[in-house]
Amino acid sequence: MNILFLSDNFPPETNAAATRVYERAVYWARWGHKVTVVTSFPNFPQGKLHKGYSNAWREISHMDGIKVVRVKTFIAANRGMVFRTLDFVSFLATGGIAALFEPRPQVVVATSPQFFSAVAGWLVGKLRGVPFVFELGDIWPDSIAAVGVMKRSLMFRALEALELFLYRQSAKVVALTRAFKDNLQGRGIDAEKIAVVINGVDLDRYAPTPRDAELEREWELSPGVFTVGYVGTHGMAHDLLNVVRAAELLKHRQDIRFLLVGDGAERPMIMAEAERLGLTNIVFKGPQPKAMMPRIWSLLDVALVHLKDQDTFREVIPSKIFEAMAMGLPLMLVAPEGEASAIIDKTEAGLNVPAGRPQALADAALRMADDRVLTARLAANSLASAPLYSRQTQAEAMIAVLETVAGPV
Repeated sequence: MNILFLSDNFPPETNAAATRVYERAVYWARWGHKVTVVTSFPNFPQGKLHKGYSNAWREISHMDGIKVVRVKTFIAANRGMVFRTLDFVSFLATGGIAALFEPRPQVVVATSPQFFSAVAGWLVGKLRGVPFVFELGDIWPDSIAAVGVMKRSLMFRALEALELFLYRQSAKVVALTRAFKDNLQGRGIDAEKIAVVINGVDLDRYAPTPRDAELEREWELSPGVFTVGYVGTHGMAHDLLNVVRAAELLKHRQDIRFLLVGDGAERPMIMAEAERLGLTNIVFKGPQPKAMMPRIWSLLDVALVHLKDQDTFREVIPSKIFEAMAMGLPLMLVAPEGEASAIIDKTEAGLNVPAGRPQALADAALRMADDRVLTARLAANSLASAPLYSRQTQAEAMIAVLETVAGPV
């Protein structure tokens, strides 16, 4: 099958969408499918081009059997509404145009967030006369309203109308959570059109790893300290100021440390608050390449997954859950009760902690640090659960959906 995929993010970017699209496409290429990904030049989340890249009009490369077409976009950091929207719309234009000049595919797929990629995918499918599949990674614009970036105004309602239009125009919607499917059904989208393919982890890339003593020395981390670590975007959806508040409550326990690795809109504010409080039990490290992730995970005793206390995030399943499982790490999920917390309950891979409550987070960290039998049991359950969410299984499920709608060769 000849698949044309539009995704604003792609490796060497390391966010969830980039990783998901790439790791599945590797399997598809390995299985003999022709895969072309149209994307931007890597700049997320800082809004700065990664080393070795220039924001050219068009550049073609190949990565693990995948043809990668990168296009020029308006580059903006992952903060603020106006410039980020210009970034999204510019990819709609340049990515959509570039896709029109690729050999005619059998199916066009576009992923969200952001859903302007989906607009481009729908237009390309329409103009090329091939089916369009919308991979739903987030309920947008609802999720940006949830973090306070957009009010539920006339603009919001216009974007919501466009969102519903795209669902109706697609040959299939592939939702990353069952709650997303329920959301769409409740808004009038035909259930037969919606497939659920939840996130996962590539078990070839992640596995239990001994603590990386070299990286520990390089980052000047005291060995033997119980480390609760968050790896990922420091954005408005993640409310990591809650971690700073929990660290303040635990400042008397220098044998417990919080490690936050990544970048995002709220990172400067979070770091400034930790500095203002004079906290020595919270360590910040900047964004790291994807290849570094197993080394970073190895430094942790507990993997922290953190979301803001908003009803919208009940429907979200952060992909970091599955990477932590593959690494054999117990989880501490700080999120509204929903799909993600149900996974933790089902697998007994960690502790669910109420979102937005620093004392609850501090108490959970104390419990896991002081009860190593519990921590070891949760870690064993976590590792045993990883095969249930393998990226290969996800790739098989997704390709099966695409085959049901793909046009002729």
